[in-house]
Amino acid sequence: MIDSISDGVLPDNLLHALAKQGAISAPTTFCDTQFQPASLDLRLGDYAYRIRASFLPGAGRSVAQRLDESDLVLHKLNLRDGGVLETGCVYLVPLQESLALPELVNALANPKSSTGRIDVFVRVITDGATSFDRVRAGYHGPLWVEICPRTFSILVRPGDRLTQLRLKKGITPTLERHDLNLDLSHASLGPIIGYRARRHAPLLDLAKIGKHAPRDWFEPLTAHHGTLVLDPGEFYILASQPGLSIPEDIAAEMVATAEDLGEFRAHYAGFFDPGFGAKRGNDRGARGVLEVRGRDVPFVLEHNQPVARLIYEPLSAPPDAFYGENGSHYQGQGLKLSKLFEAWS
Repeated sequence: MIDSISDGVLPDNLLHALAKQGAISAPTTFCDTQFQPASLDLRLGDYAYRIRASFLPGAGRSVAQRLDESDLVLHKLNLRDGGVLETGCVYLVPLQESLALPELVNALANPKSSTGRIDVFVRVITDGATSFDRVRAGYHGPLWVEICPRTFSILVRPGDRLTQLRLKKGITPTLERHDLNLDLSHASLGPIIGYRARRHAPLLDLAKIGKHAPRDWFEPLTAHHGTLVLDPGEFYILASQPGLSIPEDIAAEMVATAEDLGEFRAHYAGFFDPGFGAKRGNDRGARGVLEVRGRDVPFVLEHNQPVARLIYEPLSAPPDAFYGENGSHYQGQGLKLSKLFEAWS
């Protein structure tokens, strides 16, 4: 099957086929909603290790070996009845999914949009890994996810989906690079041009979709003369100019940091599936919602400033469904918080 397809990002039908062949496996039945047009949602396992520092296992060593051989583990947390992951702490959780990839297939992980928009930093780790979020071609073994809530403590359970995996065959060519420009205009966005996270906010329960009052976690922002000053270490939700639309034969990724664009991290969650922004009756496309964190010094953002960069890659085959066809909280989006929150009022 894999030998006969073109190099590129694997769509939903090929992800289903790999799952049926055992190349992607789990002790529990897959949910159909895990399979996105060009990515697979990954589910948390039953427990979490609170660790004192992030780490990579390194070539020839497994994650489990590193945990057993070191004093990195502070305690083990059972997630079956819900577990609180606290702000500023680092946790390591086994994922339910494991891989036995064909030799021509590699993978890349990224946080889901709802994870990035609540300032939860997540990275996938494999056995023998020397880098985060990258799965080498032909990898056989378990998957782990490192979780670090930056601003809000979160309540999680087994099966929660904080991260996603994009599988690729061969060396996927980059078709195009495209900068996204920031929108700080009241004329297009209205009175609120962004949100800043509140410190010392209540606990966020990831099972309560649309049940959290956003004002308890965020404060609204207005721009003065089209500028906004980022404070170091603070977390912001901002929006790009409208017009983002991903063609149906393309998968896109927003790079987490483009070093030449400014003193800030511009995006945590980076996958855009084919068909994103192509909402019927909406010729303007969607906006890219930006999860922005200031770095070491205050930094002035200006309206229409480039703030993030997209790269485009081909699909290896057409998907069965495009983004938004099976329902999505973010299709055709404007400036929007995570799906955990009620509409702003």
